[in-house]
Amino acid sequence: MTLDTSRIGARSAPTTVSWTTTESLLYALAVGAGQDDPASELAFTTENTDGIPQQVIPSFAVVLGFAEGMPEIGTYDPTRAVHAEQSFEVSGPLPAAGRAEITTTITDMWDKDPHAMVWTETELRDPDSGDLLARSRTGAFLGGAGGFGGDRGPSAAWSAPATPPDHEREFATRPDQSLLYRLTGDRNPLHSDPAFAARGGFPRPILHGMCAYGFVARMLVNELCDGDVAPFRSMSARFARPVLPGDAMRLRVWRDEEGASFQVAGADGVIVIDRGRVELARP
Repeated sequence: MTLDTSRIGARSAPTTVSWTTTESLLYALAVGAGQDDPASELAFTTENTDGIPQQVIPSFAVVLGFAEGMPEIGTYDPTRAVHAEQSFEVSGPLPAAGRAEITTTITDMWDKDPHAMVWTETELRDPDSGDLLARSRTGAFLGGAGGFGGDRGPSAAWSAPATPPDHEREFATRPDQSLLYRLTGDRNPLHSDPAFAARGGFPRPILHGMCAYGFVARMLVNELCDGDVAPFRSMSARFARPVLPGDAMRLRVWRDEEGASFQVAGADGVIVIDRGRVELARP
């Protein structure tokens, strides 16, 4: 296995992605909208409810940016590749249906010998005006792909606020959540094929990190913005531990003037999503 460090800085040719209300509604269902109460989040789950215009969960921007998949970076073991970190920012509410021009740049390859981290940055722009719709930054952990003599990358310190959380909410995904979420575009067999997951050392297929991430984005819109996506500007987090479909989790949120910090713990109290941060537009 050899990563191709000459690919750092490589930028993909622009491609165009298009979506309809079907894709944006499916994404909302795939990240739990309406799961507890089908009538509670109709702005995310319907496009024709009287007096309730459709809204798009902001993390859908990341899914749109994944349309072309991982760019060419060399060779690695796909059973040991996991989504490690994700951030995104949006210029404003995403349209329920539309088109965007996508470009992805390989920005970093960190040598965590014997492992590696590869970072990509994706931009979504209006194909007519060129205006930026969203930008996302993705960190992929590649087990066993290190040892190529590259930079280890920074080790930024982070700790949760010492005060009690301002919001806490328990939630759980469905046992078949990965089978639903994969219909949004991520068909990695790690999330559906028991034999493939076993080769990666997992007892059964794991939940997509971006599925749990989307659950959290949706709940943050509800908890911090009263269900209105308009103030939502950015979100970042690290996937600290794999989650299995059906697992119970607890979201903890600490508010501040710019937005909030957050963590997600599993039923055993161990952190599964860490270093969470959301920024909101000021009134």
